[in-house]
Amino acid sequence: VLAATDPANPFGASLAWPKRDEEDGPGGRRPSRVPGAFVVTLDAEPSLYVEKGGKGLIPLRDPLEDGAPAAWLAEALEALAEHVRRGRLKKLGVERFDGAPVVGSPFEQALIDVGFRLGPRRLTLSA
Repeated sequence: VLAATDPANPFGASLAWPKRDEEDGPGGRRPSRVPGAFVVTLDAEPSLYVEKGGKGLIPLRDPLEDGAPAAWLAEALEALAEHVRRGRLKKLGVERFDGAPVVGSPFEQALIDVGFRLGPRRLTLSA
């Protein structure tokens, strides 16, 4: 997990952010190098973008396999949860996944599985 502005993160600077085959998510949100945003990398590939403030997650790969959350997503969410548990972030309150509400989405359980707690409009994880 790197800060989006970290010099070790070449995406959005010397390399373009990866694009998925389909259009951007329902909210039309895109990753950018802004303070307070993070990128989760797996095997040196950017996989998940955490928007500034942590309210939204943007998958940088296809998040579904056969209608269920993709296998890579569990690994990326675990890395993000560990980042919070180590105190690198005090709290995350995720409201959107790929631009759509996370509560009631196919991704809700994947977040709960790594320690997020369900609230009325968001899933939260604290250090």
